Amino acid sequence: MQSANYTRSADQNAVLTVSLAVLGISLYVQQFIAGMQYLTFLIGVGLGITLLHAAFGFSGGWRLFIREQDGTGIRAQLLLLGITSLLFFPILGQVFPSIQAGAALAPVGTSVMVGAFLFGIGMQLGGGCGSGTLYTMGQGQVDMLITLTFFIIGATLGTAHLHWWLSLPGYGNISVIEHFGWWQALLLQLVILAALYGLVRLLEIRRHGRINPIKWQVPQHEIAQRFIHGRWPLWWGVIGLAVLNLATLIVAGYPWSITYAFGLWGAKIWAAVGGDPGSWVYWGSGYPGQSLNSSVLEDTTSVMDFGIILGAMLAAALAGKFAPAMKLTRTRVFTAVTGGLLLGYGARLGFGCNIGALVGGITSGSLHGWLWMVAGFCGGIAGVHLRVWLKVDKPMGVQQ
Repeated sequence: MQSANYTRSADQNAVLTVSLAVLGISLYVQQFIAGMQYLTFLIGVGLGITLLHAAFGFSGGWRLFIREQDGTGIRAQLLLLGITSLLFFPILGQVFPSIQAGAALAPVGTSVMVGAFLFGIGMQLGGGCGSGTLYTMGQGQVDMLITLTFFIIGATLGTAHLHWWLSLPGYGNISVIEHFGWWQALLLQLVILAALYGLVRLLEIRRHGRINPIKWQVPQHEIAQRFIHGRWPLWWGVIGLAVLNLATLIVAGYPWSITYAFGLWGAKIWAAVGGDPGSWVYWGSGYPGQSLNSSVLEDTTSVMDFGIILGAMLAAALAGKFAPAMKLTRTRVFTAVTGGLLLGYGARLGFGCNIGALVGGITSGSLHGWLWMVAGFCGGIAGVHLRVWLKVDKPMGVQQ
Protein backbone atom coordinates (compact mmCIF):
# COMPACT_ATOMS: atom_id res chain seq x y z
CA MET A 1 0.00 0.00 0.00
CA GLN A 2 1.31 3.49 -0.83
CA SER A 3 0.25 4.88 2.53
CA ALA A 4 2.34 2.25 4.31
CA ASN A 5 5.37 3.42 2.31
CA TYR A 6 4.85 6.95 3.58
CA THR A 7 4.82 5.69 7.18
CA ARG A 8 7.94 3.54 6.76
CA SER A 9 9.87 6.35 5.09
CA ALA A 10 9.55 8.79 7.99
CA ASP A 11 12.82 9.57 9.78
CA GLN A 12 11.59 9.33 13.35
CA ASN A 13 14.76 10.70 14.98
CA ALA A 14 14.72 13.74 12.72
CA VAL A 15 10.99 14.24 13.31
CA LEU A 16 11.55 14.24 17.07
CA THR A 17 14.56 16.58 16.88
CA VAL A 18 12.87 19.14 14.64
CA SER A 19 9.62 18.97 16.63
CA LEU A 20 11.50 19.72 19.85
CA ALA A 21 13.27 22.62 18.11
CA VAL A 22 9.92 24.04 16.94
CA LEU A 23 8.45 23.67 20.42
CA GLY A 24 11.49 25.21 22.12
CA ILE A 25 11.67 28.21 19.80
CA SER A 26 7.94 28.89 19.98
CA LEU A 27 8.03 28.78 23.80
CA TYR A 28 11.09 31.04 23.91
CA VAL A 29 9.52 33.57 21.55
CA GLN A 30 6.25 33.47 23.47
CA GLN A 31 8.05 34.05 26.77
CA PHE A 32 10.63 36.67 25.83
CA ILE A 33 9.45 38.43 22.65
CA ALA A 34 6.55 40.86 22.83
CA GLY A 35 3.41 40.50 20.75
CA MET A 36 2.18 37.51 18.77
CA GLN A 37 5.53 36.49 17.29
CA TYR A 38 5.19 32.89 18.39
CA LEU A 39 2.01 32.63 16.31
CA THR A 40 3.73 34.01 13.22
CA PHE A 41 6.56 31.53 13.83
CA LEU A 42 4.06 28.65 13.91
CA ILE A 43 2.37 29.99 10.77
CA GLY A 44 5.81 29.92 9.16
CA VAL A 45 6.22 26.28 10.19
CA GLY A 46 2.88 25.53 8.54
CA LEU A 47 3.98 27.32 5.39
CA GLY A 48 7.19 25.30 5.26
CA ILE A 49 5.27 22.03 5.62
CA THR A 50 2.78 23.08 2.95
CA LEU A 51 5.44 24.23 0.48
CA LEU A 52 7.43 21.01 0.75
CA HIS A 53 4.55 18.53 0.92
CA ALA A 54 2.87 20.15 -2.10
CA ALA A 55 6.20 20.85 -3.87
CA PHE A 56 4.75 24.30 -4.57
CA GLY A 57 7.19 26.64 -6.21
CA PHE A 58 7.38 29.35 -8.85
CA SER A 59 10.72 28.88 -10.62
CA GLY A 60 10.06 25.32 -11.76
CA GLY A 61 6.50 26.10 -12.85
CA TRP A 62 7.66 29.08 -14.92
CA ARG A 63 10.50 27.07 -16.47
CA LEU A 64 8.19 24.21 -17.49
CA PHE A 65 5.81 26.65 -19.15
CA ILE A 66 8.57 28.59 -20.93
CA ARG A 67 10.28 25.44 -22.20
CA GLU A 68 7.40 23.03 -22.76
CA GLN A 69 4.23 25.11 -22.27
CA ASP A 70 3.22 22.85 -19.41
CA GLY A 71 1.04 25.28 -17.49
CA THR A 72 0.21 23.16 -14.45
CA GLY A 73 2.35 25.18 -12.06
CA ILE A 74 1.28 28.56 -13.41
CA ARG A 75 -2.40 27.62 -13.31
CA ALA A 76 -1.96 26.64 -9.65
CA GLN A 77 -0.31 30.00 -8.97
CA LEU A 78 -3.21 31.85 -10.64
CA LEU A 79 -5.66 29.90 -8.50
CA LEU A 80 -3.67 30.90 -5.40
CA LEU A 81 -3.87 34.54 -6.46
CA GLY A 82 -7.61 34.32 -7.05
CA ILE A 83 -8.49 32.57 -3.80
CA THR A 84 -6.21 34.80 -1.73
CA SER A 85 -7.72 37.89 -3.36
CA LEU A 86 -11.18 36.66 -2.37
CA LEU A 87 -9.96 36.42 1.23
CA PHE A 88 -7.95 39.66 1.29
CA PHE A 89 -10.01 42.26 -0.55
CA PRO A 90 -12.93 42.43 1.92
CA ILE A 91 -10.53 42.76 4.83
CA LEU A 92 -8.38 45.41 3.13
CA GLY A 93 -11.58 47.14 2.04
CA GLN A 94 -12.49 47.41 5.75
CA VAL A 95 -15.61 45.27 5.54
CA PHE A 96 -14.52 43.94 8.94
CA PRO A 97 -13.42 47.01 10.93
CA SER A 98 -12.28 44.88 13.86
CA ILE A 99 -9.46 43.41 11.72
CA GLN A 100 -6.64 45.92 11.44
CA ALA A 101 -4.53 44.96 8.44
CA GLY A 102 -2.48 46.78 5.83
CA ALA A 103 -1.86 46.07 2.16
CA ALA A 104 1.51 45.24 0.61
CA LEU A 105 1.76 48.52 -1.32
CA ALA A 106 4.88 49.75 -3.10
CA PRO A 107 5.75 52.37 -5.72
CA VAL A 108 5.17 51.56 -9.40
CA GLY A 109 8.34 52.45 -11.23
CA THR A 110 11.76 51.66 -12.62
CA SER A 111 12.99 50.07 -9.41
CA VAL A 112 10.25 47.41 -9.39
CA MET A 113 10.58 46.70 -13.11
CA VAL A 114 14.36 46.25 -13.01
CA GLY A 115 14.30 44.40 -9.69
CA ALA A 116 11.66 41.91 -10.80
CA PHE A 117 13.49 41.27 -14.09
CA LEU A 118 16.74 40.54 -12.23
CA PHE A 119 14.85 38.35 -9.77
CA GLY A 120 13.30 36.38 -12.64
CA ILE A 121 16.77 35.61 -14.01
CA GLY A 122 18.02 34.75 -10.53
CA MET A 123 15.13 32.32 -9.94
CA GLN A 124 16.22 30.24 -12.89
CA LEU A 125 19.95 30.38 -12.23
CA GLY A 126 19.67 29.95 -8.47
CA GLY A 127 17.17 27.12 -8.76
CA GLY A 128 14.52 28.62 -6.50
CA CYS A 129 12.40 31.64 -5.69
CA GLY A 130 12.09 33.33 -2.30
CA SER A 131 9.95 30.60 -0.76
CA GLY A 132 11.58 27.85 -2.81
CA THR A 133 15.06 28.72 -1.57
CA LEU A 134 13.96 28.41 2.05
CA TYR A 135 12.00 25.19 1.82
CA THR A 136 14.48 23.35 -0.42
CA MET A 137 17.30 24.37 1.90
CA GLY A 138 15.21 23.03 4.78
CA GLN A 139 14.97 19.80 2.82
CA GLY A 140 18.75 19.60 2.92
CA GLN A 141 19.83 20.68 -0.55
CA VAL A 142 23.39 21.92 -0.10
CA ASP A 143 23.42 24.04 -3.26
CA MET A 144 20.50 26.06 -1.94
CA LEU A 145 22.57 27.06 1.09
CA ILE A 146 24.97 28.71 -1.37
CA THR A 147 22.05 30.39 -3.11
CA LEU A 148 20.66 31.65 0.21
CA THR A 149 24.05 32.97 1.32
CA PHE A 150 24.41 35.11 -1.80
CA PHE A 151 20.69 35.94 -1.70
CA ILE A 152 21.45 37.62 1.64
CA ILE A 153 24.50 39.41 0.21
CA GLY A 154 22.52 40.64 -2.79
CA ALA A 155 19.65 41.84 -0.61
CA THR A 156 22.09 43.74 1.62
CA LEU A 157 23.67 45.44 -1.40
CA GLY A 158 20.18 46.30 -2.58
CA THR A 159 19.45 48.17 0.64
CA ALA A 160 22.58 50.25 0.09
CA HIS A 161 21.46 51.31 -3.40
CA LEU A 162 17.67 51.44 -3.13
CA HIS A 163 17.50 55.19 -2.56
CA TRP A 164 19.20 55.78 -5.94
CA TRP A 165 16.83 53.47 -7.78
CA LEU A 166 13.85 55.20 -6.21
CA SER A 167 15.09 58.51 -7.64
CA LEU A 168 14.46 57.17 -11.16
CA PRO A 169 11.13 57.75 -12.98
CA GLY A 170 8.07 56.17 -11.44
CA TYR A 171 4.84 56.69 -9.58
CA GLY A 172 3.82 56.29 -5.98
CA ASN A 173 1.74 53.52 -4.47
CA ILE A 174 -1.33 52.70 -6.57
CA SER A 175 -4.10 50.69 -4.89
CA VAL A 176 -6.98 49.48 -7.05
CA ILE A 177 -9.01 48.92 -3.86
CA GLU A 178 -8.71 52.59 -2.96
CA HIS A 179 -9.34 53.64 -6.55
CA PHE A 180 -12.34 51.47 -7.44
CA GLY A 181 -13.67 50.14 -4.12
CA TRP A 182 -12.99 46.65 -2.83
CA TRP A 183 -15.69 44.62 -4.59
CA GLN A 184 -15.30 46.38 -7.95
CA ALA A 185 -11.54 45.91 -7.76
CA LEU A 186 -11.99 42.26 -6.77
CA LEU A 187 -14.31 41.64 -9.74
CA LEU A 188 -11.81 43.25 -12.11
CA GLN A 189 -8.96 41.22 -10.63
CA LEU A 190 -10.82 37.92 -10.91
CA VAL A 191 -11.68 38.65 -14.55
CA ILE A 192 -8.00 39.32 -15.35
CA LEU A 193 -6.87 36.18 -13.50
CA ALA A 194 -9.52 34.09 -15.28
CA ALA A 195 -8.37 35.47 -18.64
CA LEU A 196 -4.75 34.59 -17.85
CA TYR A 197 -5.82 31.11 -16.71
CA GLY A 198 -7.70 30.63 -19.98
CA LEU A 199 -4.69 31.83 -22.01
CA VAL A 200 -2.31 29.46 -20.25
CA ARG A 201 -4.79 26.63 -20.72
CA LEU A 202 -5.18 27.43 -24.44
CA LEU A 203 -1.44 27.48 -25.05
CA GLU A 204 -1.05 24.20 -23.18
CA ILE A 205 -3.76 22.52 -25.27
CA ARG A 206 -2.24 23.83 -28.51
CA ARG A 207 1.13 22.34 -27.57
CA HIS A 208 0.03 19.04 -26.03
CA GLY A 209 -3.57 18.52 -27.10
CA ARG A 210 -4.64 18.33 -23.46
CA ILE A 211 -3.95 19.83 -20.04
CA ASN A 212 -2.62 18.22 -16.90
CA PRO A 213 -5.34 18.55 -14.28
CA ILE A 214 -4.52 20.23 -10.98
CA LYS A 215 -5.22 17.31 -8.71
CA TRP A 216 -7.35 17.42 -5.61
CA GLN A 217 -8.45 13.92 -4.76
CA VAL A 218 -6.40 11.05 -3.38
CA PRO A 219 -7.64 7.56 -2.50
CA GLN A 220 -9.68 7.76 0.70
CA HIS A 221 -7.49 5.30 2.56
CA GLU A 222 -4.43 7.50 1.87
CA ILE A 223 -5.81 10.86 3.00
CA ALA A 224 -4.44 10.80 6.57
CA GLN A 225 -1.05 9.42 5.52
CA ARG A 226 -0.73 11.88 2.66
CA PHE A 227 -1.64 14.79 4.93
CA ILE A 228 1.09 13.90 7.41
CA HIS A 229 3.77 12.39 5.19
CA GLY A 230 3.07 13.96 1.75
CA ARG A 231 2.95 14.18 -1.19
CA TRP A 232 0.04 16.57 -1.41
CA PRO A 233 -1.98 17.27 -4.54
CA LEU A 234 -1.40 20.79 -5.83
CA TRP A 235 -4.90 21.86 -4.80
CA TRP A 236 -4.05 21.09 -1.17
CA GLY A 237 -1.03 23.36 -1.51
CA VAL A 238 -3.10 26.17 -3.03
CA ILE A 239 -5.68 26.04 -0.23
CA GLY A 240 -3.05 25.66 2.48
CA LEU A 241 -1.00 28.63 1.29
CA ALA A 242 -4.10 30.83 0.88
CA VAL A 243 -5.37 30.04 4.39
CA LEU A 244 -1.97 30.53 6.00
CA ASN A 245 -1.50 33.80 4.13
CA LEU A 246 -4.85 34.91 5.54
CA ALA A 247 -3.67 33.91 9.01
CA THR A 248 -0.53 36.01 8.46
CA LEU A 249 -2.61 39.02 7.41
CA ILE A 250 -4.77 38.75 10.54
CA VAL A 251 -2.02 37.99 13.06
CA ALA A 252 0.86 40.07 11.67
CA GLY A 253 -1.28 42.81 10.16
CA TYR A 254 0.16 42.55 6.65
CA PRO A 255 0.59 39.84 3.97
CA TRP A 256 3.23 37.14 4.02
CA SER A 257 6.68 38.32 2.93
CA ILE A 258 10.11 36.73 2.89
CA THR A 259 13.02 38.76 1.60
CA TYR A 260 13.05 41.82 3.88
CA ALA A 261 14.61 39.52 6.46
CA PHE A 262 17.54 38.64 4.20
CA GLY A 263 18.63 42.26 3.94
CA LEU A 264 18.21 42.62 7.69
CA TRP A 265 20.36 39.57 8.38
CA GLY A 266 23.04 40.85 6.02
CA ALA A 267 23.02 44.31 7.59
CA LYS A 268 23.33 42.83 11.08
CA ILE A 269 26.25 40.65 9.96
CA TRP A 270 27.90 43.66 8.33
CA ALA A 271 27.47 45.65 11.54
CA ALA A 272 28.89 42.76 13.57
CA VAL A 273 32.13 42.75 11.56
CA GLY A 274 32.60 46.51 11.89
CA GLY A 275 30.47 47.96 9.10
CA ASP A 276 28.06 50.84 9.55
CA PRO A 277 24.80 49.98 7.71
CA GLY A 278 23.01 52.49 9.95
CA SER A 279 24.60 55.26 7.85
CA TRP A 280 22.81 54.01 4.73
CA VAL A 281 19.60 55.79 3.80
CA TYR A 282 17.55 52.58 3.96
CA TRP A 283 18.60 51.65 7.50
CA GLY A 284 18.71 55.20 8.79
CA SER A 285 15.14 55.55 10.01
CA GLY A 286 11.67 54.04 10.26
CA TYR A 287 11.04 50.33 10.71
CA PRO A 288 14.35 49.28 9.06
CA GLY A 289 16.30 51.42 11.53
CA GLN A 290 14.29 50.03 14.43
CA SER A 291 14.74 46.41 13.35
CA LEU A 292 18.47 46.88 12.75
CA ASN A 293 18.86 47.86 16.41
CA SER A 294 16.53 45.18 17.81
CA SER A 295 16.64 41.41 18.21
CA VAL A 296 16.10 39.56 14.96
CA LEU A 297 13.30 37.66 16.73
CA GLU A 298 11.35 40.91 16.96
CA ASP A 299 11.14 41.03 13.16
CA THR A 300 8.08 39.11 11.99
CA THR A 301 9.50 38.28 8.56
CA SER A 302 12.64 36.79 10.10
CA VAL A 303 10.65 34.71 12.57
CA MET A 304 8.42 33.39 9.79
CA ASP A 305 11.44 32.56 7.60
CA PHE A 306 12.96 30.54 10.46
CA GLY A 307 9.61 28.79 10.77
CA ILE A 308 9.52 27.98 7.05
CA ILE A 309 12.95 26.37 7.20
CA LEU A 310 12.05 24.27 10.24
CA GLY A 311 8.63 23.42 8.80
CA ALA A 312 10.30 22.17 5.62
CA MET A 313 12.75 20.15 7.73
CA LEU A 314 9.86 18.60 9.62
CA ALA A 315 7.98 17.80 6.42
CA ALA A 316 11.11 16.30 4.85
CA ALA A 317 11.65 14.16 7.95
CA LEU A 318 8.02 12.99 7.89
CA ALA A 319 8.33 12.10 4.22
CA GLY A 320 11.85 10.70 4.43
CA LYS A 321 12.89 13.25 1.80
CA PHE A 322 16.00 14.86 3.17
CA ALA A 323 18.11 15.56 0.10
CA PRO A 324 21.09 13.19 -0.28
CA ALA A 325 24.63 14.48 -0.44
CA MET A 326 25.35 15.87 -3.87
CA LYS A 327 28.43 16.66 -5.88
CA LEU A 328 28.60 20.37 -6.60
CA THR A 329 29.98 21.12 -10.04
CA ARG A 330 31.66 24.42 -10.90
CA THR A 331 28.69 25.34 -13.05
CA ARG A 332 26.25 24.70 -10.23
CA VAL A 333 28.31 26.76 -7.80
CA PHE A 334 28.48 29.58 -10.36
CA THR A 335 24.73 29.56 -10.99
CA ALA A 336 24.00 29.38 -7.24
CA VAL A 337 26.27 32.36 -6.53
CA THR A 338 25.10 34.44 -9.50
CA GLY A 339 21.47 33.49 -9.05
CA GLY A 340 21.57 34.27 -5.34
CA LEU A 341 23.03 37.73 -5.92
CA LEU A 342 20.39 38.53 -8.56
CA LEU A 343 17.62 37.19 -6.34
CA GLY A 344 18.65 39.33 -3.39
CA TYR A 345 19.39 42.52 -5.29
CA GLY A 346 16.28 42.15 -7.42
CA ALA A 347 14.05 41.45 -4.42
CA ARG A 348 15.15 44.63 -2.66
CA LEU A 349 14.69 46.80 -5.75
CA GLY A 350 11.33 45.14 -6.48
CA PHE A 351 10.01 45.53 -2.92
CA GLY A 352 9.83 41.78 -2.45
CA CYS A 353 10.03 38.46 -4.20
CA ASN A 354 7.46 36.20 -5.83
CA ILE A 355 5.72 36.05 -2.43
CA GLY A 356 5.98 39.53 -0.95
CA ALA A 357 5.70 41.48 -4.22
CA LEU A 358 3.86 39.20 -6.65
CA VAL A 359 1.45 37.31 -4.37
CA GLY A 360 1.32 39.92 -1.61
CA GLY A 361 1.14 42.86 -3.98
CA ILE A 362 -1.49 41.48 -6.36
CA THR A 363 -3.71 40.09 -3.61
CA SER A 364 -3.45 43.44 -1.79
CA GLY A 365 -4.69 45.28 -4.86
CA SER A 366 -1.32 46.98 -5.43
CA LEU A 367 -0.50 47.74 -9.06
CA HIS A 368 3.19 47.13 -8.45
CA GLY A 369 2.41 43.42 -8.03
CA TRP A 370 1.19 43.19 -11.63
CA LEU A 371 4.25 45.08 -12.90
CA TRP A 372 6.40 42.68 -10.89
CA MET A 373 4.67 39.66 -12.46
CA VAL A 374 5.25 40.86 -16.04
CA ALA A 375 8.85 41.96 -15.51
CA GLY A 376 9.67 38.88 -13.41
CA PHE A 377 8.32 36.51 -16.06
CA CYS A 378 10.35 38.30 -18.75
CA GLY A 379 13.40 37.80 -16.54
CA GLY A 380 12.43 34.15 -16.19
CA ILE A 381 12.49 33.75 -19.98
CA ALA A 382 15.98 35.24 -20.07
CA GLY A 383 17.04 32.98 -17.20
CA VAL A 384 15.77 29.84 -18.93
CA HIS A 385 17.81 30.70 -22.03
CA LEU A 386 20.86 31.37 -19.85
CA ARG A 387 20.48 27.91 -18.32
CA VAL A 388 20.62 26.44 -21.82
CA TRP A 389 23.64 28.58 -22.75
CA LEU A 390 25.43 27.43 -19.59
CA LYS A 391 24.51 23.82 -20.45
CA VAL A 392 22.57 23.41 -17.22
CA ASP A 393 19.54 22.37 -19.30
CA LYS A 394 19.08 20.78 -22.70
CA PRO A 395 18.43 23.05 -25.71
CA MET A 396 14.98 24.50 -26.12
CA GLY A 397 12.60 22.12 -27.85
CA VAL A 398 14.30 19.09 -26.28
CA GLN A 399 12.48 17.60 -23.29
CA GLN A 400 14.39 17.58 -20.02
